Amino acid sequence: MSIGIVGLGYVGLPLAVAFAEAGERVVGVDVDPGKIAALRAGRSHVEDIPSERVAAVLDRCEFTTRAAALAETEAILVCVPTPLTPNREPDLGPLLGATRSLAAIIQRDQLVVLESTSFPGTTREHLVPLLEESGLEAGRDFNLAFSPERVDPGRTDYTLRNTPKIVGGLTQACTQRALDVYGRVCDALVPVSTPEVAELAKLLENIFRSVNIALVNELAMLADRMGIDIWEVVDAAATKPFGFMPFEPGPGMGGHCLPVDPFYLTWKAREYDLATEFIELAGKVNKQMPAFCVEKIERSLNDVAKPVRGSRILVLGVAYKSGVGDLRESPALKIIDMLRDRGAELAYHDPHVPELPQFGLRAVDPSWPCDLAVIVTAHPGVDHERIAAEAPRTLDLRGITRRLDISTAQRL
Repeated sequence: MSIGIVGLGYVGLPLAVAFAEAGERVVGVDVDPGKIAALRAGRSHVEDIPSERVAAVLDRCEFTTRAAALAETEAILVCVPTPLTPNREPDLGPLLGATRSLAAIIQRDQLVVLESTSFPGTTREHLVPLLEESGLEAGRDFNLAFSPERVDPGRTDYTLRNTPKIVGGLTQACTQRALDVYGRVCDALVPVSTPEVAELAKLLENIFRSVNIALVNELAMLADRMGIDIWEVVDAAATKPFGFMPFEPGPGMGGHCLPVDPFYLTWKAREYDLATEFIELAGKVNKQMPAFCVEKIERSLNDVAKPVRGSRILVLGVAYKSGVGDLRESPALKIIDMLRDRGAELAYHDPHVPELPQFGLRAVDPSWPCDLAVIVTAHPGVDHERIAAEAPRTLDLRGITRRLDISTAQRL
């Protein structure tokens, strides 16, 4: 079988490699010529996909910037970015551009599947009319479905293979066709009745996490004022064997999904005269967490009669989550920016991020002499216990020192 992939980022490249490893022929298309050149040379730009895996399947992969090459494929999976505008409204520009390109080359009996996260109705209301400009009818002349990506960068226990794949087609036949394709690389398939169900299911997953993270972050701010250890509170509540799922506080949300995807639904809800207040409040709470963390840094330094200005602050971890080098929406970048504005002398250590050009910084050794070490992202392999024991003061925003007897370590 031949599989086309539109967009070779964090979602598209893993799919391309997985299908190629399963023995399928893959045509991968991306608008970035540099990315295409690197992939043709067997070099991966996605941390979860080692270059060795790309190099091993080059004989079954064609990487190109030409959308016309997709005309020869049997199925086309669309994995382009769906960001927000500065006003927190959906930016469908990349998706609509990719769809117009497909309308120019789509063939009878092809399958098109959208994987990019978007609001319910995107597949039916936006892709269908654009693709039907080809003169072909969706659901009759070609198959169309939505199947949301569920990639969690850096995770090894749940991968494309063993994470259940939701599939919602325009018709029952469309759904079955998509299931036949994904069954080649996914062990568990979850068919649903419509694309809208699949679209909303993806948003529900991310909104569920966003709201619960916001809830525990808000409680962390309250517990701080009350002099209660929020980590002990969460640990205690987590002993309940039913009706509770532990979420941990932190410096804020990062990545592409959680800070972005919920607002696709809040925007769509306005069409139905409904204010999604839980979702918007969660976004507001999580957005203010970096500022709260900077306030905690100021108080920690103030306890030893030091101002932020001129203090040497070591930021441990700048990626948005542990185990990866992904900087998208990372709260660490917001914290660094605010501390620089306050005159701090800053350095950072992150084994996954060698430099931060926007700040003119390169990663330093974790033994860099500082007045305060701040654990923002707790990467595995970093000896946080030793750093906390040796630094004059440590502020732990991830709670990993809570079981260590280090008097100079404070927590969120």
